[in-house]
Amino acid sequence: MNDLCVDIGYKSINHVGEQLCGDHVDIIEQDDSSVVIVLADGLGSGVKASILSTLTSKIISTMMAEGLPLEECVSTIAATLPVCSVRGVAYSTFTIIHIINNQTAELIQYDNPQVVLIRDEENINYPKTEMNIGGKKIFRSTINLCEGDVFIAMSDGCPHAGIGIGYNFGWKVEDIANFMSTLANSGLTAKTLSTILVDECNKFYGGKPGDDTTACIVRVRKRVPMNLLFGPPSNRDDCDRMMSLFFSKEGKHIICGGTTSSIAAKYLGKPLRASLNFERSDIPPIAELEGVDLVTEGVITVNKVLEYAKNYLEDNESYEQWSFKKDGASLISRLLFEEATDINFYVGRAINPAHQNPDLPINFNIKMNLVGELSDCLKKMGKRIKVSYF
Repeated sequence: MNDLCVDIGYKSINHVGEQLCGDHVDIIEQDDSSVVIVLADGLGSGVKASILSTLTSKIISTMMAEGLPLEECVSTIAATLPVCSVRGVAYSTFTIIHIINNQTAELIQYDNPQVVLIRDEENINYPKTEMNIGGKKIFRSTINLCEGDVFIAMSDGCPHAGIGIGYNFGWKVEDIANFMSTLANSGLTAKTLSTILVDECNKFYGGKPGDDTTACIVRVRKRVPMNLLFGPPSNRDDCDRMMSLFFSKEGKHIICGGTTSSIAAKYLGKPLRASLNFERSDIPPIAELEGVDLVTEGVITVNKVLEYAKNYLEDNESYEQWSFKKDGASLISRLLFEEATDINFYVGRAINPAHQNPDLPINFNIKMNLVGELSDCLKKMGKRIKVSYF
């Protein structure tokens, strides 16, 4: 078992004037180290394309995750979904990236633009085996993973971007690979990389996409643990036990909350240096404590992190805020969203008397809900989460 893992992110934009996207991405985890990713592009655009691509990706990803052979998956698709009666062409094209034991990537490609593999900032020409299944030409590749590998799967809306506007024949796959190779090793998440790529395509379309456009990126990286302490324990006698467990864990340490950081300072025997430097008016300032990587205020800051996390899973527009600012919420977001792969939450159940003021919109249940919702968001980002209550 290696210490590699994959970071997966995707973004889509709809054909101009359409409410639904004709592309669909499905991700199914088989276990902690194996995952099936399917990007399907339905014929045309709108409702029909959306239904076709959704069915295609759901059927393939579910069958592949259950270990059924590719031939059976494709024949099932052929038998299930219709062929266009007018054009007589495929109902949906698809790209499959099957990550096996975080060691190998199996690529299966049918009529979508070729998957780009960037390794050491170079576009790698990997081997492909041609297969014929049910009269369909399908390409299959098996690639051993290396840390830093970036796989870019896309619908044909990406290379079609700019046809007749910025380019005569669209934005070629080779040009897309060159554009992304400069960003691949920048430390950006797969979600952010896919956002940058699709936003660039949208610019070439002049903000009016002539096709549904989707990019799905898989980034191979090493596991990075992170620890976050939020709130003092309900029983004061558990302070030392909570701190001992928190500081014994490998990885960076984040503490959220004034009382909590004071307890940590006493445990470490170090002074807590508060700051009055407000980076932004709606987020309390951070503090400094030797032995801790980041010290922030509690509920208000974590609530902002949750807001950023929800947006990250949607259109990721808030990235422009948290990606460079130095307030507590932005700093936590960068650590949790971009850096960490395994996150341990240590959550104290003590009730803060200051939160019992009926005029304040904060109470114990809200605090617990924050942890639950943030954990769910981080799991959807592909993080391993463990929550311990005290």
